[in-house]
Amino acid sequence: MKNEEAGKTKTRLAATIGDEQSLEVYQKLLGWTFEQTRNLEVAKEVWYSRFIAENDIWEGGDFKKQLQSGENLGKRMSNAFQESFMEESFQKVVIIGSDCAELSSGIIQQAFQELEEHEFVIGPAEDGGYYLLGMRNFYPEVFEDIEWSTGSVFQETIEKIQELGCSFTTLKELNDVDTIEDWNRVKSGL
Repeated sequence: MKNEEAGKTKTRLAATIGDEQSLEVYQKLLGWTFEQTRNLEVAKEVWYSRFIAENDIWEGGDFKKQLQSGENLGKRMSNAFQESFMEESFQKVVIIGSDCAELSSGIIQQAFQELEEHEFVIGPAEDGGYYLLGMRNFYPEVFEDIEWSTGSVFQETIEKIQELGCSFTTLKELNDVDTIEDWNRVKSGL
């Protein structure tokens, strides 16, 4: 997740409503994500983009705090998966975004259940990306040579999984909040 700093979060949204309001939206989305994850009976980690924040909402939910590393989104996610599989020895790992107000604890639980039968589970976002990715083993290839933050991320990732010959399933398509239209669709539920 990106650290909570005006001008550094939800930049596409900020172009319409300004940095301060965009930060407020992001904080509401973080609150939603926290509420959906805090009671899950799994090991939980929150990965910060620039620095590990103290005394934030993640203090109250049994989250291990980590710092992202890597030059792009794919490398940062790959490194987080690698750490979880290699250092933490987890058998199943699910990563979620922090900007999907339609994501629920039930969908996250479903993702873990799907990993009983499939090597990968992926939650497609309406914008062509994904809001959730889970796997049973570490496959760094699914993060390589992808044009991040474009409408082809989901499809490129599926193609990578197919090239590996791995089984996968998809969850229902949800909406990430990137624009004012996205925010207007979900804000009443937060």
